[in-house]
Amino acid sequence: MPSILDSFRLLADPLRVRIALLLDQEELSVAELQEILAMGQSRISTHLAQLKRAGLAEDRRSGKNILYRLREDGGSRELLELLRKGDVPEVAADARALRLALRKRADKTRAYFDELAGKFGRHYVPGRSWRSLSEMLLQLMPPLDIADLGAGEGGLSQLLARRARSVIAVDNSQKMVDFGSDLARRNGTNNIEYRVGDLEALPIDDGSVDLAILSQALHHATHPDRAVREAARILRPGGRIAILDLKKHNFEEAREMYADLWLGFSEVELDGFLEGAGFEGVEVCTVHREKQAPHFETLLAVGQKQ
Repeated sequence: MPSILDSFRLLADPLRVRIALLLDQEELSVAELQEILAMGQSRISTHLAQLKRAGLAEDRRSGKNILYRLREDGGSRELLELLRKGDVPEVAADARALRLALRKRADKTRAYFDELAGKFGRHYVPGRSWRSLSEMLLQLMPPLDIADLGAGEGGLSQLLARRARSVIAVDNSQKMVDFGSDLARRNGTNNIEYRVGDLEALPIDDGSVDLAILSQALHHATHPDRAVREAARILRPGGRIAILDLKKHNFEEAREMYADLWLGFSEVELDGFLEGAGFEGVEVCTVHREKQAPHFETLLAVGQKQ
């Protein structure tokens, strides 16, 4: 058992505190810690080795992985409880990231569907197409009042309107709104209303819609967290939010090419936006990865208003 002075010395480092608090909650591999902490393997491994040498952490092999955990007799529990209540600002984000990592670990079917999604459409199978699948899902969708936020020209709004009770399509571009309104008139679609507005100050009444969708729109918001809170405001109790957006990337050219304000978001960030806005049952996952460089990935985040 390490001395209390050794424990104090080791846990004086904020990163070691974060690692120790995570290992106190769950056995984790180096790869999982990398994902949670967004840090390199060598740095994490160095800190793990120090915790092991001091007798605060231990490891065990599980198949090809080595899992680390805090020792039950490591003599650091009381100290960690004090540190958990202390001023380590990253701890809350680490807790969200840990939940996502454990959700990924437990979701055994995700790998299968990821593989299936990668093959879908590459080989001809009679009757199988994205169009037929979308038509089926639309028919199963109940009549809802839907807000399509950051709707652009409104292609998604037009599709949703085929089954929705009503659709409010919001965009900050008057030309986009004019184009979408004209398209709706030409198609005889009477249950879509296009409105000019900002994602952070929506021209929609409180508690007036059942579903709020932000499809590749959130990375254009100046303050994404405020945009998500606005989406929560317009939803009825029990209403749902669905966000499709880019996973965090380093393709800086997107700022000029697509007027992107944010280079995507991490799963932890989207989870934090939704939980911060009061949504329950939040789930965030990667649903697509493009084959061509820069290999943009798409995240889907969903949640329900209390």
